[in-house]
Amino acid sequence: MARGKTFLPATPSLWPLASRQNDRSLLQCTADAGIIPSMRHTWTLIGLLAGLCLIGANTTQLIPASTEAGRVGWMLYLLAFPIALAGLVRIGWTWTAMACVIYGTVGLALDLATITSILGGQGEVGALFLFSAMSGIVNFLLILFGGRAFFHSFQGTALPVSRPPSPPSPSSSARP
Repeated sequence: MARGKTFLPATPSLWPLASRQNDRSLLQCTADAGIIPSMRHTWTLIGLLAGLCLIGANTTQLIPASTEAGRVGWMLYLLAFPIALAGLVRIGWTWTAMACVIYGTVGLALDLATITSILGGQGEVGALFLFSAMSGIVNFLLILFGGRAFFHSFQGTALPVSRPPSPPSPSSSARP
């Protein structure tokens, strides 16, 4: 079946089948034309989220949790959320780029608060400071690339120009 052309069989009972095939080809043409935006920087976002998982796994070993529920909460935030978000980014949905920006913003705020408290003399300068600084840099990059991926997905998504009407089929013309 040729793309962009509508063919209806001569038998009216087969028209619904042809209509479904035409709908499928219309969806393929729509995706090819760029109406459904594809997200850029997918692998960059996945790599940054993987880096945050590695940093988070090391950070959870350093933080003394007062309760087991606190440790589970930090494990969910530092490990489960980035893994789930990376899976959704891999699917390619545009909204996941903005979810990365939100996650990176919250993470950067937590990192800056941790670094500020360590430098203010309320904590020991050491591995936690190093992991917070590294996490802050990765969170900033996540905000940067997530925002770029989100805004880029809306560029060039204009509808394609309309096609001229198809010529009449030979079966519908009057016979002399």
